[in-house]
Amino acid sequence: MQPRLSLVTLGVSDLEKSRAFYEAWGWKASSASQPGVVFFQANGLALALFGRADLAKDAGVEDRPTGFAAVTLAYNAHSKQEADEVYARAITAGASAMKPLQDVFWGGYSGYFADPDGHLWEVAWNPFFPLDEQGCLFLPDHQT
Repeated sequence: MQPRLSLVTLGVSDLEKSRAFYEAWGWKASSASQPGVVFFQANGLALALFGRADLAKDAGVEDRPTGFAAVTLAYNAHSKQEADEVYARAITAGASAMKPLQDVFWGGYSGYFADPDGHLWEVAWNPFFPLDEQGCLFLPDHQT
């Protein structure tokens, strides 16, 4: 098996509100989007927004409140300045600030916000995981 993550789907309570947030944050909806699902292209994978109840039904599980889901998404920036800009844009687009950007114990710079459905996003600059020109992150032991 080739290790891969191809698509991340977020269950959302209001598809149009969530779409508006992600578009205001700077993401562009794909033409593959349909009335019940919105797709956004990221570098190397896609992000999808799908109605929460419909996603639970599709997965064959009960849709119940989760509180902290023990999962975060991350946007790694090329610099502290870019991290500041990305975080500010998310807040302006309607995100809730959870933890302001700050220098952190592991040597980077990081903060958290929640999207309109409470999905946690970390915005970080990590000097130990440099990004390529397209913003792709490769771990130090990655071989091309």
